[in-house]
Amino acid sequence: MILKDLLKDIYLKPLPRACEGLVIETISCDSRLRQPQGLFVALDGFQFKGEDFIQQAIVQGAVVVAKKGSSRTLSNYTIADSVCLLDVEDPKLFLRQITLRFFDSPSRKVRTIGVTGTNGKTTITYLLESILQAKSKACAVIGTVNYRLAGQTLPSKNTTPGFLENQSYLAHLASLKIPYCVMEVSSHALKQGRVDGIDFACAIFTNLTQDHLDYHKDMESYFKAKAILFENLSDYTSVVINQDDPYGGRLMRLFKGEVITYGIKTASDVKAVGIKSSLNGTQMDIVFPTGKMAINTRFIGEHNVYNILAACACAWREGIDLDRIRQGVEALSCVPGRLEPVDAGQDYFVFIDYAHTEDGLVNVLKSLRTVSRNKIILVFGCGGDRDRGKRPQMGRAACTLADYAIVTSDNPRSEDPMAIIDEIKAGFTRPNYEVIVDRKKAIARALEMAGAGQIVLIAGKGHEDCQILKDRTIEFNERKIIQELLKTAS
Repeated sequence: MILKDLLKDIYLKPLPRACEGLVIETISCDSRLRQPQGLFVALDGFQFKGEDFIQQAIVQGAVVVAKKGSSRTLSNYTIADSVCLLDVEDPKLFLRQITLRFFDSPSRKVRTIGVTGTNGKTTITYLLESILQAKSKACAVIGTVNYRLAGQTLPSKNTTPGFLENQSYLAHLASLKIPYCVMEVSSHALKQGRVDGIDFACAIFTNLTQDHLDYHKDMESYFKAKAILFENLSDYTSVVINQDDPYGGRLMRLFKGEVITYGIKTASDVKAVGIKSSLNGTQMDIVFPTGKMAINTRFIGEHNVYNILAACACAWREGIDLDRIRQGVEALSCVPGRLEPVDAGQDYFVFIDYAHTEDGLVNVLKSLRTVSRNKIILVFGCGGDRDRGKRPQMGRAACTLADYAIVTSDNPRSEDPMAIIDEIKAGFTRPNYEVIVDRKKAIARALEMAGAGQIVLIAGKGHEDCQILKDRTIEFNERKIIQELLKTAS
């Protein structure tokens, strides 16, 4: 794009004539990336100044640099006269404006569905993907497990990518005429403006329970971060809200457009009735304003009934017929790391789950308890450098709902694993647990203990394939570890 056209009505200061005709091929705020014929915007971070990375960006190919101030003399570098320098008052706002113009507001061409809430986001995106595929609609998914973009799978650095990445991904999908993108929208992403500029076609709210209070400080701040998604929607956008969650009602009052509710316990637009569950799956009827359909799914647990309802309500609002919705739900047997079964021929059940909050752990344990009276052996820990308040709460949930727990390390990061475990132990009121800091040894111990028909639940890391320690990151794929341990034992 020609620089003069890119900046029209955005950058109002005189542009050197020699710069007007520059062709801009990339936009970036990350100096580590190659940016041939690039425009680099120097953004300040919490612990660094954007100016410190200008030299590296120019080495990577940037021909235009936007920063606050007109001086070419920096603390570590002098910007050459051959580089076009733009003096912008607000680099963050400038980046958003030129990015939307550069990529031509791609969310207007790709129907983007945002899913937010503490739990259920990943499962709902997988369900919607399966439903849309049953309708022969191509669909990209951006979320916690990975980014699935038109046949290309990229590793997930964050649940929700950065602002520039989101616009780039959506522009790529628009160029391929991919009609849908389903996106997990985290509270961090909303607070940091990562989804600014996305004109969501539909927004889904799952629930709100304690998590991320190391970042948001309290539940009210956490709720307000989630509410940003609903406050900024277009009037023609529809929202799908869990009416059984107390925060759902508050969100409905914030949004003036069309609201579709779902639930089990309250009168809702989309409701599940006649729910029957076992370790092999769940049967239920889902009632819509236009009819009813029977579902037979491999998913188990009330929390997954809610996830299915959310996906079905959204799909129904998108005009997908009930038969296609049913086909899509029933075609999906599991989601990576979400009550994911591991079967190597053993005579007991093993599940991996990402549950890393009190609510998540309670939901999974209650789900298993509902469908089986056999012993449940739980292996879990808590992440380091994260919300410490949930540690004793998770210990209390494990003590109450599991028959026996093995408390171990999760991703300790910079913290001492044993210090984390001590805070978890504070939630136990009876001695139905032991401590094994080494996570692989803890898993092996649980498998050794399990008897016929019993359940082993490995919670906390789910789909993750590494463990983050203080001084290094190691490979840690729980599915592979469990399969190896089961093979050795057989």
